[in-house]
Amino acid sequence: MRAMTAWCVRHRRWVLVGWVMALIGLTLMSQGVGSSYTNDLSLHGAPSYQAEMLLAQASPAARADHENIVIGVPHGIVTAPAVRHRVEAMLARVAALDNVASVASPYAAGAGRISPSGQVAIATVTLAPPTPTTPANAGQVFITTASAGFGPGIQIAFQGHIAAASNQTGITTVAIGAGAALVVLFLVFGSLLAASLPLITAGIALGISVAVISLLSRVLAVASFSSQLSLLIGLGVGVDYALFIVTRYRQGLKRGKSIDQAIIEAVDTSGRAVLFAGMTVCIALMGMFTLGISFLYGVAIAASIAVLLTVIAALTLLPALLGFFGTRILRRTARRAGAGGRLAGSDASPRWTRWARIVRERPVVVATVATVLLMLLAVPFFAMRLGSADAGTDRPGSTSRTAYDLVARGFGPGENGPLQLVAQVDGPSQQAAFIKVVAAVGRTPDVVGVTRPAMIRGAHAGMGVASATVYPRGAPQDASTSALLTTLRDRVIPTVSTDGLRVFVGGQTATINDFSSAIAAKLPLFIGAVLGLSFLLMLIVFRSLMIPAIAALMNLLTAGASFGLITAVFQWGWLNSVFPNGTTGPIEPFVPVMMFAIVFGLSMDYQVFLVTRIYEEWHRTGDTQVAVTRGLAATGRTITAAAAIMVLVFAAFILGGDRVIELFGLGLAGAVFLDALVVRSTLVPALMFLGGRANWWMPRQFDRVLPHLNVEGDTDIAPQLPAVPRPATTRPIAQPVLQKATT
Repeated sequence: MRAMTAWCVRHRRWVLVGWVMALIGLTLMSQGVGSSYTNDLSLHGAPSYQAEMLLAQASPAARADHENIVIGVPHGIVTAPAVRHRVEAMLARVAALDNVASVASPYAAGAGRISPSGQVAIATVTLAPPTPTTPANAGQVFITTASAGFGPGIQIAFQGHIAAASNQTGITTVAIGAGAALVVLFLVFGSLLAASLPLITAGIALGISVAVISLLSRVLAVASFSSQLSLLIGLGVGVDYALFIVTRYRQGLKRGKSIDQAIIEAVDTSGRAVLFAGMTVCIALMGMFTLGISFLYGVAIAASIAVLLTVIAALTLLPALLGFFGTRILRRTARRAGAGGRLAGSDASPRWTRWARIVRERPVVVATVATVLLMLLAVPFFAMRLGSADAGTDRPGSTSRTAYDLVARGFGPGENGPLQLVAQVDGPSQQAAFIKVVAAVGRTPDVVGVTRPAMIRGAHAGMGVASATVYPRGAPQDASTSALLTTLRDRVIPTVSTDGLRVFVGGQTATINDFSSAIAAKLPLFIGAVLGLSFLLMLIVFRSLMIPAIAALMNLLTAGASFGLITAVFQWGWLNSVFPNGTTGPIEPFVPVMMFAIVFGLSMDYQVFLVTRIYEEWHRTGDTQVAVTRGLAATGRTITAAAAIMVLVFAAFILGGDRVIELFGLGLAGAVFLDALVVRSTLVPALMFLGGRANWWMPRQFDRVLPHLNVEGDTDIAPQLPAVPRPATTRPIAQPVLQKATT
């Protein structure tokens, strides 16, 4: 670590040029190639997947991307000659686009795509499979072409992947989060230059990561929200990682170290903790591969890329920048004090010293209050319902929300997410059996309509794939629709189906329900695996049984409280007036999995930063009470400042209007706030005060077989480097004799 840092400082110009060139080159490449995000929730072996495969085998066009153009008129009817003429002219323009395979007009005979009121119509557009020559802005061209020439008398809105992609508003939220982080950093450092360094480092790393993720989407299935989620995570952890290193660097300067020594010591100590924390986040994210759900693979890789690049930037680009700016990141008063030989003797904050003494004097009361608070916040989690919220929760005014409302008004909520009955039929008797199934489904409560059976003929007479569309009474996200799906699969279809006919219930709504069920079944296993990893890593680092046990329990409490928070807000409707959409729905099934992985990494970050300092003090003093007091006093200010930055960054994404990103924004902001303020600054120190010397106990046989992982670094004097030029207005800071810390 020291050699690498020394090289980066010595060749700081080349390091900076390399990062900037990578940013420019990859950004230009990604813009030229374009992205190809997709939201495929299909699960191999699930009934919905089997239905999808039957249709795809019988008719390959069934798996093509379908986009709906919804036409609505506030007055009159869509079949009026003036309206019909304009709509048909628009559909002709859309059909002429290179990426459009076909257009199904609502005016075609027997189409059934005009509402009973006559005020809403739906045209279905089948897109051609993308090719390397497909323009990156093909989706926007489609929307622009269909929307052109319509005034307030006719509403045009869109349903489908293109509509969902057009709702993303990540740049604005990133700017808000970065601005909030800059304010907090300035308050912490008192220097605009010092405050800007973490943002510059994180910004360059995130710019590269966004470009890499965009390119990756061309060869790997990556969800449409992955880029925004990576920005959210990367900005939060990137600024925090840089903050830890810059803080340690400033402390080194104040103690009289030279610029090169302070940089190397900062990276060798805080940098190791950053590397460890970043690795744990990436390991936890990549652990989602063990769930066997392909939809999560691209999301996990994208988020890991963002975290990995911010770690690399903090360990290479940041030291180079520190070499450029030297002592100018200190306040003027600190520079004058150093020039006059008045050196800082302690990193402890007086306020946090007082707080540490309060916790030490009343550890039982403090631990009890903190635990009860976290458990109360976790109560709503036990009522969490996993599922995918439909477009009815999208931002009001967005094209997908407008289309959803028009379709619900004209046809009923179930039209936004119909179910499909699909079966392979091998003769007339099975065809008759399928017709009976369709009739029985039509009589089932909460079903408002079923289309006539359609037959896709096979190679022999009487053979092929039969299908019918079922329209539920409720919206796709409603609990009644999930209950109806279960009723059809478990009771209605098995009772009526005869002659060996297997009828599968598919469609997007069924796919989402199957996906949610699979996640719910595997979530306890995933949480257990992450907690086990947490315990093992902390066991290796701190050579203790009690500290990793506390860390694992704290991770569980923090995650439970944050899950309870998003359940209360997004499912129960608390604070509806605060959030842009104000509409309740189920919690996206992948959110708890990803949140737990991310919260685990962030919690480990703060845990390592706090306990490493306590561990150092315990080695120096041999007194747990003194070690915990000094460790909390020295790290409390930095931890809470880092947490404040993360909370503001994550909270900024609540304003974006994308419900998935809002869920992550609120959940992660709440988790970081609780973890830093309640857990690491209150509950963990209280439990360590109560534990005494038991904090550091571990059986000898464990100590002999476990590998040694050093996250504390080495405080030996750094290797000599060429002197870093100082500003002409400052004088060299006096150099004290450095002593090796006892470890």
